[in-house]
Amino acid sequence: MAEFRAALSGDDGTLREAVAAADGAVVAAEAEPDVVVAFGERALVEAALDGPAAPVLPVAAGDGRHSVPKVEATAALRAVATGTSWTVEHATLDVDVGDDRRERALLDATLMTAEPARISEYAVRDGERAIDRFRSDGVVVATPAGSGGYARAAGGSVLSAGTGLSVVPVSPFATMTDSWVLDGEALLSVERDNCEIRLVVDGADAGTVPTGADVRVAVGERVPLVHVPQS
Repeated sequence: MAEFRAALSGDDGTLREAVAAADGAVVAAEAEPDVVVAFGERALVEAALDGPAAPVLPVAAGDGRHSVPKVEATAALRAVATGTSWTVEHATLDVDVGDDRRERALLDATLMTAEPARISEYAVRDGERAIDRFRSDGVVVATPAGSGGYARAAGGSVLSAGTGLSVVPVSPFATMTDSWVLDGEALLSVERDNCEIRLVVDGADAGTVPTGADVRVAVGERVPLVHVPQS
């Protein structure tokens, strides 16, 4: 069996040891690796959005449906080495604020009031079709890879790859508020703000969003993530 080659992103020492235990070799990203192993959520986001040199194996990067626990890194890499792993194309997000600003995300994009416990009014549309208006602290749109994180904590469902985008109000004022799974894009807007509204992409602050501005969150490029059999 030929030795497999792994490039590392965000390693704390765990990944290098796991590669060695799986009889693999650590190589640079420029050296045509068989897999890029990303340790932690931030390393996963950076590796995926930078255009990875090979499919990405997420380790200790959040939701267990799309990431391998740290203690199972060696077993996961053995699955890569023996050909029992597979790749799944995961959506990234293009986030357009009006006509002159674009951000990218792998996991989620959130509109959120800058001050704690301040409620504003948001609208969600599916293209030209109005979905709902609601008062809440914010609203999050997550890819399947990010659906097990903040969106799930806010009450959304964990999605399988290719099933759509999870759209979830954050701490809504009403006791009965829906969440949605939309096919390819969600159009958000701030209908009324009681304080400054921030755009947060993959956990990073991306600036303010003015009242009335359309925020289009759409499926962008896709990135291959490695899935392995569950232990």
